[in-house]
Amino acid sequence: MRYYIVIPAHNESAFIALTLQSLVEQTLQPQKVVVVNDNSTDDTNAIVSDFSAKHPWISIIEKKSDAIHLPGSKVIQAFQKGFDTLDNNYDVIVKLDADLILPPDYFEKIIGKFQSDPTVGMAGGFAYIEKNGHWILENLTDKDHIRGAFKAYRKDCFQQIGGLKAAMGWDTVDELLCKFYNWKVVTDESLIVKHLKPTGANYNKTARYKQGEAFYSLRYGFLITTIASLKLAMMKKKPLLFIDYIVGFLKARKNKKPYLVTPEQGRFIRNYRFQKMKSKLL
Repeated sequence: MRYYIVIPAHNESAFIALTLQSLVEQTLQPQKVVVVNDNSTDDTNAIVSDFSAKHPWISIIEKKSDAIHLPGSKVIQAFQKGFDTLDNNYDVIVKLDADLILPPDYFEKIIGKFQSDPTVGMAGGFAYIEKNGHWILENLTDKDHIRGAFKAYRKDCFQQIGGLKAAMGWDTVDELLCKFYNWKVVTDESLIVKHLKPTGANYNKTARYKQGEAFYSLRYGFLITTIASLKLAMMKKKPLLFIDYIVGFLKARKNKKPYLVTPEQGRFIRNYRFQKMKSKLL
């Protein structure tokens, strides 16, 4: 199976060489890697260009966007610009962050998941962060969720869900729509991805309401949003984030922000969330 990778990058000179080197060392290399250099002011371009000179399957394109770093829209707009430069001769498309170290057999195993079961729509490993000299699981989500830092999609699944949404919540709605269309989302705990920069480290304070807005756009409703907000705030060990999430939800509802899913998909999502909550209580 042929797989292509798109890497959005903004001022990633401290890490991107490690990410690209881990791709060079893959036991099953990608056919194409496109780095989208999004308004970087550091040496990101020079570092990627050096890799591109040695490995022709790595390329770089430039994108100019606002300097403010908000979750969701900026990174997916960059991904889309990179994706639009690719041909259609891929079996798997990967959205990858520029601050990761992947194990050498990462994509050999990921492609193996797709090859072994034609109903697998998405596959991924797990993010680990360094703490006190040890690499520990970045435990922000359930273990059946693939982190937005390393998403791999089967082509048919990617097309059916309509690609990636340029909004906060893109890396949740993709999986929910996979399930809506009866695709499997598969994770592999043996695949340990070193995440070199903590999630959300660069987010501006204006982003704090975005999570609640995302819950609204997914048609969670107030009850599920309240439970999800409380859980996420506690997992991040920042209880006051709960208030920001609820305020974000209420602001989005008041302003009638656009939804990311249809009413039918929304009903499926709410039922799916309720069933997961029920299974954890029983």
